[in-house]
Amino acid sequence: MTPGNGITVIDTIVTSVFAFAATNIDDLLVLTMLFSQTGDGLKKRQVVAGQYLGFVALLGISVAGYFGGYVLPQAWIGCLGFVPIGIGIRRWIFRNKQVTPKYTGAFSTAGVAMITVANGGDNVGIYTPLFASCNGPRLAIMLVTCLGLLAPWCLIADAMSRHPAVVKALARYGHIIVPFVLVGIGVEIIVETGALTLFRL
Repeated sequence: MTPGNGITVIDTIVTSVFAFAATNIDDLLVLTMLFSQTGDGLKKRQVVAGQYLGFVALLGISVAGYFGGYVLPQAWIGCLGFVPIGIGIRRWIFRNKQVTPKYTGAFSTAGVAMITVANGGDNVGIYTPLFASCNGPRLAIMLVTCLGLLAPWCLIADAMSRHPAVVKALARYGHIIVPFVLVGIGVEIIVETGALTLFRL
């Protein structure tokens, strides 16, 4: 079964998983911090609901890239693949800058959602060109996959909130792995859309 262009459902799901994981490492740390504060004016269901609301908002913004694919030639849309490459390179250059979010006090569901959106700049930067390079079926698979990963992501963050050593390890090594994943996603977008043909002499 293929969503089009010879790309299988498995290929699409794998790409979605890597894109989700690479863009939500920082958010995993934030979620962990928030879960660690549950019971102090914040309930777990508020964290989960806020995460879903914020993430759906980020997906909604990014889906605009898909509709852009109907306006611009596919090769030009593929040039957006340089965005995740740029983000990956930037993260590699500043790889020693660890993310240590500090959120204290009580948050409502809306507050958690706003934190998710505010922390989602990379999500939009990656998802927009990725979605723009998709056809309808492949976009649907990516959206379902990303939304399906939210629940285990919240479970992982909740578990990590009780294991500080895991949080420390993720903060120490996550910034090394993520840039390579982002660059790989960008290269995939450029190759699949034929964007390199625009630079042939």
